[in-house]
Amino acid sequence: MAHNPHAPHGQGPEGNYDPSGNTQMFRAFVDEGAPQGRPQPAASTGPRVGLIVGVIAVIAVLAGVAWLALG
Repeated sequence: MAHNPHAPHGQGPEGNYDPSGNTQMFRAFVDEGAPQGRPQPAASTGPRVGLIVGVIAVIAVLAGVAWLALG
């Protein structure tokens, strides 16, 4: 792509804001959209562990009900 010295910096062909206009603008754009904290692997396994514990609890309750009903 050719460099056009007459084009305003930070604007695309349609006049839209272009964060790649220069390095400072691009870094500011990236920092604005960056997530505030990275999710930890332990946080993503939390719902899965809860689901497994819940299924085991339901099976235990059903086994107890069946034992009482048949006993």
